[in-house]
Amino acid sequence: MNDAVRKITPAEPHYREAPNNIEAEQALLGAILVNNDAYYRVSDFLKPVHLYEALHRKIFEVAGDIIRMGKTANPVTIKTFLPADDKIGDLTVAQYLARLAAEAVSIINAEDYGRAIYDLALRRALIQIGEDVVNIAFDAPLDMPPQAQIEDTERRLFELAETGRYDGGFRSFNDAVALAIDMAGAAFERDGNLSGISTGIHSLDARMGGLQRSDLIVLAGRPGMGKTSLATNIAYNIAASYDQEVQPDGSFKAKNGGVVGFYSLEMSSEQLATRIISEQTEVSSSKIRRGDITEADFEKLVACSQMMQKVPLYIDQTGGISIAQLSARARRLKRQRGLDVLVVDYIQLMTGGGKGGENRVQEITQITTGLKALGKELNVPIIALSQLSRAVESREDKRPQLSDLRESGSIEQDADVVLFVFREEYYVKNMEPRDPADPKYAEWENHFDRVKGTADVIIAKQRHGPTGTVKLAFQSEFTRFADLADPSFSQYEEH
Repeated sequence: MNDAVRKITPAEPHYREAPNNIEAEQALLGAILVNNDAYYRVSDFLKPVHLYEALHRKIFEVAGDIIRMGKTANPVTIKTFLPADDKIGDLTVAQYLARLAAEAVSIINAEDYGRAIYDLALRRALIQIGEDVVNIAFDAPLDMPPQAQIEDTERRLFELAETGRYDGGFRSFNDAVALAIDMAGAAFERDGNLSGISTGIHSLDARMGGLQRSDLIVLAGRPGMGKTSLATNIAYNIAASYDQEVQPDGSFKAKNGGVVGFYSLEMSSEQLATRIISEQTEVSSSKIRRGDITEADFEKLVACSQMMQKVPLYIDQTGGISIAQLSARARRLKRQRGLDVLVVDYIQLMTGGGKGGENRVQEITQITTGLKALGKELNVPIIALSQLSRAVESREDKRPQLSDLRESGSIEQDADVVLFVFREEYYVKNMEPRDPADPKYAEWENHFDRVKGTADVIIAKQRHGPTGTVKLAFQSEFTRFADLADPSFSQYEEH
């Protein structure tokens, strides 16, 4: 009977404390106070917010500020920046600092202590995310359906996996300046001295400084202008020049080029691969599709395909993908393979994923706002292709303008850079007089020869650089854009 009573009697409540290790925090702070070099062993990954005890967070923050100013952080210099009236048990703050320093053994294990503290902070963040998942699922708020909760949870987990920064908020100007200097240093060391990622087209890089991280770059044009070809060229150039370097924490970072994710909503992955192979081997894509190739051509295709297998270019051919699905897959790609550039072909084939009553302009606004936010979250440039309205065709001057962007308000507003692809050759070719004896035929022929094999990339908007036009060479049979200065395109140079 007693056993039965014992089984149904509620056990004494057990309260679990959030994971922490006060002793490790004390040991680390003591090591820093004794030898400031210990701070530099952990400062690249450990931030004040990662410490559990509030006083320890303040001590670590003040010590870091003092050390970065080139001064010595010790119990005497730090105590003036801490609340003197606070008590830790029977000790004052000054006495507590002195004890931390007195009980410090050495700085040899400083990094190990820092890693342990950091891991515990991540565990606390995971617990918080888990609690939020459970509570929101139970509450079932109207403004957060299950799908939205999944996306929000995945976003928070991604942030935690990437940086360990699970609390947003303000960044000090000091940190922002340090990042700007780091970017300048990276540009100095990178091939071509670019602050961004090189497109592989030098004349375009000269105007844009490469593709800048977190930028939304809209690449627009009418059908037949070659916007997909240009995006494919840039994507392959970046992936093919990928060169990584090891970071102090053991992770890898792109030194040149990068890992590219390509969302092909219009073309299949096979069609996209055929374009890239055609561009690299100079075997016409139409001949590849028809099988109208020689044995030598086939050998070139095989050799090219073997080389391309090592290129970090990943293609997602899902049609009609929503901005939420695209974001989730991009986060997953970055977590599993890395990600430096994202290409979306094209905006108008995406869905906003909102309510059915939304009109198309609202949906496009949701898509472009989502793409811009995703670029900032992943810290990668996003090249988003866009169609132009038919208004271009009704004008005598066919050169596109910002007002020609379909649903242009949000696209123009959210984009950091807007590029238009314009091939005058396309329009001039359609104006060919039927009768070669027509006096205007010679005039047309001269005009056509002048624009044949060329394309203009019009930089219509650029937040951090000049606008203008970059003239490139274009070989339609290989769907290839290149600099006019390239020797293989010398016939197109203006003399």
